[in-house]
Amino acid sequence: MATKNRNLLNSIISCTLTAALFFAGTHLLQSHQANDEENSPRSQVPYNVTSPEVPTSMEFAGEKIDLTRSDLRERMDREILTFTYSHINTQLMLKRANRLFPVIEPILKQQGLPDDFKYMMIIESNGDIYARSGVGAAGLWQIMPATGKQYGLEVNNSIDERYNIEKATRVACRHLKHSYKLTGDWLTSAASYNAGDAGVSKRMASQKESKAINTCLVPETSRYIFRILTAKLIFSDPARYGFLLKSSDLYPPVAMADTLEVNDAVINFTDIAKSNGLNFMQLRDANPWIRSTSAKNAARKSYKILIPSKESLNYNPKETKAHCAAWVVR
Repeated sequence: MATKNRNLLNSIISCTLTAALFFAGTHLLQSHQANDEENSPRSQVPYNVTSPEVPTSMEFAGEKIDLTRSDLRERMDREILTFTYSHINTQLMLKRANRLFPVIEPILKQQGLPDDFKYMMIIESNGDIYARSGVGAAGLWQIMPATGKQYGLEVNNSIDERYNIEKATRVACRHLKHSYKLTGDWLTSAASYNAGDAGVSKRMASQKESKAINTCLVPETSRYIFRILTAKLIFSDPARYGFLLKSSDLYPPVAMADTLEVNDAVINFTDIAKSNGLNFMQLRDANPWIRSTSAKNAARKSYKILIPSKESLNYNPKETKAHCAAWVVR
């Protein structure tokens, strides 16, 4: 009987403690919820979310685009908002452009293309030299395997020249000039780069339009045009859109100490790296077209391999200079 009484007493105490803890927990939860509501975004805005101004006009490749037309203005507004509040991607574009534009700009000029096409390159890949899409487009200019081979690029598992910055840029230039011959409009050439000459031309013809910007295109291509324009707009004055970068934030160009020409039957890129005081990763970053540690070369084709200088392999923020003064704040 004593044991039963003791068990009964223990049960009563246990139930009492459980109830007390339940009500205390409920009160604490309600208190936290009240606090959360007071500090929620609905009651306290942590920062001012503004809508950047849309310009009344823009220029691309020497042609003025009127953005007071309501449909064009809203398409431009969407991309400005996307760039402004996609902080990571936009910052990376700006940082990488400091390294890439000094290489891209002279090639565009030499090939007779408007300088504004460097912004198309940024849109294609976010400035990522190793960019690769789900459908197999690769490199800064996102060239498809068949297109690369059509224009004479080597594309295989060991060597993929779509990642060769200079060669891929020249291929992109040739492709864009071909499109321009068909349309006579550079922005339409850019749209054709995204959707193909035949696709864009067919839609323009069916709508009796002579320019892609006035044509109802698939959403991706329609946005693509305005993403290029927005990249140019934000790159002209990043601080205006909230990107306050210093020169030391930008990625410096990599200086090359030497260029080796090799034509061995089997090229061992790891050995080349080690013999020049580099690791394979450093050699590949300077030559992103190298896709494997070695390559068979039965045809004894010659390859030019860039060897980066020792100084450029070490980051010194004090020595980093902005390619464009407008990109940085003092």
